[in-house]
Amino acid sequence: MRFVNSSIGYPVGSKLASKEDKQMSAKSATTNEVAGFASARRVNQALTASIEKRALLWMAERTPRWVSSDQLTLLGLGAQIAAGIFYALSRYDRHLLWLVIVCIALNWLGDSLDGTLARVRRQQRPRYGFYVDHMVDVFGSVALMCGLGCSGLVHWQTAIALLVTFLILSSESFLATYTLSCFQMSQGIFGPTEIRIFLIIGNVASLHNAYATLFGHRILLFDLGGGIGAVVMFAMAIAVTMRHTAELYREEPLP
Repeated sequence: MRFVNSSIGYPVGSKLASKEDKQMSAKSATTNEVAGFASARRVNQALTASIEKRALLWMAERTPRWVSSDQLTLLGLGAQIAAGIFYALSRYDRHLLWLVIVCIALNWLGDSLDGTLARVRRQQRPRYGFYVDHMVDVFGSVALMCGLGCSGLVHWQTAIALLVTFLILSSESFLATYTLSCFQMSQGIFGPTEIRIFLIIGNVASLHNAYATLFGHRILLFDLGGGIGAVVMFAMAIAVTMRHTAELYREEPLP
């Protein structure tokens, strides 16, 4: 006697049943894998973290239903790319820096609100959200720094140094999230929002005077700020790498 799979209606021994069973098993395995995925602990100790969290929750609760997290992510990416374009065009008209400021604000809105909106609506997709959000950050940062490097407000070497150190720090954060189950959203008191604030301050200052004086030498304001920022981020990357390496070494000692 041949038994029949009642949920499908095919004899168990048939090729159709075998194929259907494999598909169902694969789907079940995938579902269990997603269900078993644990989100990393989020840590944000930035200066603006507390007030920013309250503001984002307030906005998320009042966001129209037709606005989705994916749309906000696209808004953040588009605004960051636009900021890079306006930076490059500001070489010919410094007043375009005002549009850069608007784009930075829109980037904050899209990049910060997308995850909060998903959590408020209970529509979290932990793996998808983490992957997409951070790849968007990488592409957006490249566009922003390329535009800044073309603006004449900073030398290319400084823009590249800023981009490289940011990517190093980001890479460390991604690896720590996987190995330590802790997503460090800020380093010390500085996070993405603080970086945006510094950029806005630099833009406003550059509209009046693009240069600063250091020890009697005239230097581009963004070269000064960017140089300091690159050194600080590189130092942070080294310090946190050493700390996490020691932590992992203690958790996984040699036998």
